Amino acid sequence: MSLVVSSPARGVVTVTLDVPERRNALSADLVGALSEALGDLGGDPTVRAVLLAHTGPAFCSGADLKAPPAPHDFVRLLRQVVELPKPVIARVDGHVRAGGLGLLGACDMAVAGPGASFALTEVHIGVAPAVISLTLLPRVDPAAASHYCLTGERFDGPEAARIGLVTAYAPDVDATLGPLLDGVRRAAPGALAETKKLLTARVLDAFDDQSDAVVALSARLFGSAEAREGMAAFLERRERPWVL
Repeated sequence: MSLVVSSPARGVVTVTLDVPERRNALSADLVGALSEALGDLGGDPTVRAVLLAHTGPAFCSGADLKAPPAPHDFVRLLRQVVELPKPVIARVDGHVRAGGLGLLGACDMAVAGPGASFALTEVHIGVAPAVISLTLLPRVDPAAASHYCLTGERFDGPEAARIGLVTAYAPDVDATLGPLLDGVRRAAPGALAETKKLLTARVLDAFDDQSDAVVALSARLFGSAEAREGMAAFLERRERPWVL
């Protein structure tokens, strides 16, 4: 099992990414399991919100290079998070890399703790943050997006909050999550769903307009000689040949 789904706690269901030995990498199995779980929760009237959490030192390390999901499946998952008629709130106290930032960007709110770190490492292995641009670029400050997408530089929780990637940074993640969860518990379910539609309309427009193009770009780049060398160097823990 790659996920742990809790029983509702006053309407909040915690969905925990639970493949710590793979740093919760986005494999085809994990993407499929998360999509199935969200499909069930989206139609459950007893669920007011979804808390997305993780086990181990990584929230999500990006695509599983040994068993990656099909690009269209990953796009569908990101859209499913955005379209879910209930708030999805991320609890992040571990590392987030590459595609994991796309999953985080699809969430409605997120709180990062002292164990969190972030990096858009795609350019280091010879690809681009193509698919995740659909959820990431509408959320992140444009100057910061240029900085971190082009350099792959690592940044921490306070910086993630400053640039808009997460809602808040807090030394005590759960203490900060408490008021957010209580707020959605006080909200009318129909009003939550309609408000989320207002907030995500432009993101969904981008999915409609750009999904096919970013999937094609992702497939082209992942099939390139540059990416093959970059991924091999990553898996073999050696330097890439283009590093100056």
